[in-house]
Amino acid sequence: MSARRAPAAPGHGALSPERKRRIDEIGDESRRRILDAAEELFAERGYERTSFVDIAERSGISRGSIPWHFANKEGLVLAVVERALARRTMESHSVENGDVGAVLEDIKQWMHQPTASMLYTLLTQALSAEGEIRNRFVDFHRQGRANLAALLKAAHTDRRGAEPDVFAAVINGALLGLHLQWTVDPSIDLDAALDTLARLIDRREPSVRRRRATREAASPSRSRGKRTSS
Repeated sequence: MSARRAPAAPGHGALSPERKRRIDEIGDESRRRILDAAEELFAERGYERTSFVDIAERSGISRGSIPWHFANKEGLVLAVVERALARRTMESHSVENGDVGAVLEDIKQWMHQPTASMLYTLLTQALSAEGEIRNRFVDFHRQGRANLAALLKAAHTDRRGAEPDVFAAVINGALLGLHLQWTVDPSIDLDAALDTLARLIDRREPSVRRRRATREAASPSRSRGKRTSS
C-alpha cells in the first residue's frame, strides 16, 4: 500500500503578490527583447530568412521561449506588425486643424525609422498570401486613407474635383511608392520628395484663396501701409 502524501501547509506553493509581479516583469521583458530582435532581423533579412534560432541569438532569450510567448512564427510576425503599426499614428489635432505640413512632417520622420522599412518589407511579403497579417495591413492603409481624407477636408485643399477618399488614396499611394523607392535606392532624396508632395497637396480651394485675398486686402494693417497721393 503506497504512502499517502502529507497535506500541504496552508498557502504552500502560492505565489506572493511581489513574486508574481516579478515573474510578470520578467515575462514582459523577455517578450519585448524577442520583439525587438525580430523587428531588427525582419528589417535586415526579411521574414522568410529569419528563424527562431536567429531571433534567440539576437535577443539572448532561449529558442523555446519564443513559441511560449507567440505560439508560432506567424504569431510573432503579427505581434511585431501590430506593435509597429501602433507607433504610426497621425496626430489627431494636426488632422482636425487641417495642418498638412505637420502631418507630412510626422510621416517624414517616421519613414526614417528602421521600423518603417521593416513594415514595408513585411508588406511586400504579405501581398502574396492571405492571412491575418495581410488583413492587418489592409486595416492600416484603410485607416490611413480615412485620416488623409479628413485632413484634406479640414484643410480645404484644392482636390481638382476629386472626392476626398479618392484623393487620399492617391496620396497614400505616393507615400508608399516614395518610401519603397528610397528603401531600394537610398540615393533618392526622400525629404525633398516628401516636401514637394506636401506643397502639391497643400493648395487651397479657389474659393478659399479668394476669401483669403479679400481679407488680406481689407485688413487695417495693409490699409495703413498704403500711401495716398496728395
